[in-house]
Amino acid sequence: MESMKRYVLLFLLLSFVYNISASVTHYSIPEEMKEGSVVANLAADLGLDVKTLNQRKMRLDIVANKKYLDVNKETGELYVVEKIDRENICLAKATCYLRLEVILENPVRIFNIEVEILDMNDNAPQFRRDAIHLDISEATPKGERFSLSNAVDPDVGTNSVKTYHLSESEYFNIEVQTGRDGSKFADVILKKTLDREKHAVHNLILTAVDGGTPARSGTASVIVRVLDTNDNAPVFDKSIYNVNIMENSPIGSLVIDLNATDLDEGSNSDIIYSYSLYTSEKTQETFNLNPSSGEITVKGTLNYEDFRIYDMEVIATDHGANSLSGQCTIKIVVEDMNDNHPEISIKSFQSPVNENIELDTVIAVVSVSDKDSGDNGVVDLHIPDNMPFRLRESSDNYYELVVSEPLDREKVPEYDITFTVTDRGSPPLSDNETMTLELLDVNDNVPQFPQSFYTIRVMENNAPGALLSSLTAFDPDLHENQYLVYFIIEKEIANTSMSMLFSINPENGNLYALKTFDYEIEKEFLFHIEARDSGSPPLSSNVTVHIIIVDQNDNAPVIVSPWRAHGSVVEDKIPRSTDKGSLVAKVIALDTDSVHNSRITYQFLQVSDATLFSLDQYNGEIRTMRMFSYRDQRHHRLVVVAKDNGEPALSATVTIKLSTVETAVKAYSDMTEVPLEYDIFSDLNLYLVIGLGSVSFLLLITILVTIVLKCQKPKPSKAAPPCRNSVISERNSTIADSTLVSNDAYWYSLFLAETRKGKLVVRQPVPKGSRYIVSSIPRGTGLTDTSDSAASTLQVG
Repeated sequence: MESMKRYVLLFLLLSFVYNISASVTHYSIPEEMKEGSVVANLAADLGLDVKTLNQRKMRLDIVANKKYLDVNKETGELYVVEKIDRENICLAKATCYLRLEVILENPVRIFNIEVEILDMNDNAPQFRRDAIHLDISEATPKGERFSLSNAVDPDVGTNSVKTYHLSESEYFNIEVQTGRDGSKFADVILKKTLDREKHAVHNLILTAVDGGTPARSGTASVIVRVLDTNDNAPVFDKSIYNVNIMENSPIGSLVIDLNATDLDEGSNSDIIYSYSLYTSEKTQETFNLNPSSGEITVKGTLNYEDFRIYDMEVIATDHGANSLSGQCTIKIVVEDMNDNHPEISIKSFQSPVNENIELDTVIAVVSVSDKDSGDNGVVDLHIPDNMPFRLRESSDNYYELVVSEPLDREKVPEYDITFTVTDRGSPPLSDNETMTLELLDVNDNVPQFPQSFYTIRVMENNAPGALLSSLTAFDPDLHENQYLVYFIIEKEIANTSMSMLFSINPENGNLYALKTFDYEIEKEFLFHIEARDSGSPPLSSNVTVHIIIVDQNDNAPVIVSPWRAHGSVVEDKIPRSTDKGSLVAKVIALDTDSVHNSRITYQFLQVSDATLFSLDQYNGEIRTMRMFSYRDQRHHRLVVVAKDNGEPALSATVTIKLSTVETAVKAYSDMTEVPLEYDIFSDLNLYLVIGLGSVSFLLLITILVTIVLKCQKPKPSKAAPPCRNSVISERNSTIADSTLVSNDAYWYSLFLAETRKGKLVVRQPVPKGSRYIVSSIPRGTGLTDTSDSAASTLQVG
């Protein structure tokens, strides 16, 4: 039994080995294929049924690599799962394979797959360093070879580095070499001798190119630094130097700064300066040479009169191993120096002088001199340009100072005249002398007031002796020519001298008022004030003074209408039938102050009925605001105040007592008949009106009939005299012939028993449009009947 088991196991093992294919399926694909790209139909190539791949659990194993490929079990296709980079899988190998195993179950079978990854030229050559530095001596002979770092290309075969190129250069060339492993490298060959002084650094570009299609390349900078050798001697800027230096130059003064240049570098260009053997000891004692900088400075005293020209030779030597040198010649010429200052001598000077001195008058005589010779001894004398003087040469080196413009002490009281003498040396030397010229004053200026016209405002009611203003003049002269006296130029106004109204302090010009001014009497004054100096002869000027009296609110308003005796009350009567808006009275007040202070406004101080009367605040008119009613009282008291616009305001009052009267008619001046209008019973009960109207009508008819019968009785001998104290009222054309005779009592009930300027005065309200025939003038009225007829007609207007 145990031997049977061993046999089965051996059989199974042999069966398993038998199902593993010993053949290898080979595929070749390029690198960098896109994901999803199909490599081959694996099922078809292996002879497998596509429909059984899922049942047999087909899978793909990659040996020792990342899974870049996979099998589609539906189609049996081998496809790319991830992009393959050959350089990452097989770095620097000539061949590159991916080994795969395809495993199936039921029955178990294993297939070996080998995928070769073909190289593509996807990498450019690269140098290990971007810059390659070479140091080559300028003494290196041509043909010398210098190795360069090679470039590296991850690709293989023909895609790797194939050749090198060098940028164009007249000094260098390139030669490409092949190594044992087939790699390429380049050598730089010097084809021309280098000169550091001409070209110290050479910048080249080395390019590596591979053999792919298309070819790729990489570059690196080749920097060749030329090393110096001592092949250049120092050279001066000039071979001969000519230098001029002034005598008496201070010790340490720079004469010349020599500059020798060596085109070499480092110690080969370091230079030392020294005198040659041909330079005299006198020169070396007079001048110092700095061996490092080449500066030549003054070491001893330079005197033009002792030694005028110095010659020297200077050698410049470098520090190279085999030192080289150069030399130059220097000629130093000492120039004469203008070391003597010119001198000034004042021979004559006149000071002080009058400011009105005549032109061309000599003020001073000056002489000048200079000990130098040539241009250094020629001198020029001058004074400032902004002065009213000029110099006039009288003889050699002698000058006169004369007046060239009018002098004015008030503008410039004195002059500091500076005489400056300058020689013509280089640099020029000069000297100066200052003299002070004082001017004496003459009386040549009239007093001047700051203003030509003064307007002075004076408040009325001023105190006598009050200071009004200070009128001060100015005289720029000096001493007695400056002392001023002030006085008023006499002028009479209305037989009144100005000196009686004003006074002025003769010493300081203070103007005073001698009296109290009243604006309502005197409003302004115009006069002149003169200021006179004390010179000889004296000079004077005057100014106009305009005094304006300023009004004060010192006058209260005066009521002129309605007129009444002082302290009394104005009494007046008005009909109760007066219409709304009728003029009751007009208050007129006057104020003698100025316009501003005399502006008057009116207002009620007291009124018995504020709803009945109105007062215009500007013209003082009192008017009714409505018609009278039976409820209104018959007597009214109005107190009106008239107030001016001053500060503080002044006022006056008037009291008006008004009494209302009942009347039936009112006379007019013309003969026009207008129906009577009655408003007496407007507020009574309708029945009362009807009753009273009926009774009045019957009574009127009776009276009219009686009057007509009485007045028409015939007179046998002469015309019947008119009825005394009777009045016939004609209301309309229908009753034009009717007459009304009344007694004196009725007359006086209608009119006042006196006249004002020959006119009857209405005493009670009279119906508008009524006409009255007066048969005889009532006694005591003062009127005279001048008509020829027996009766006079009065028309109520």
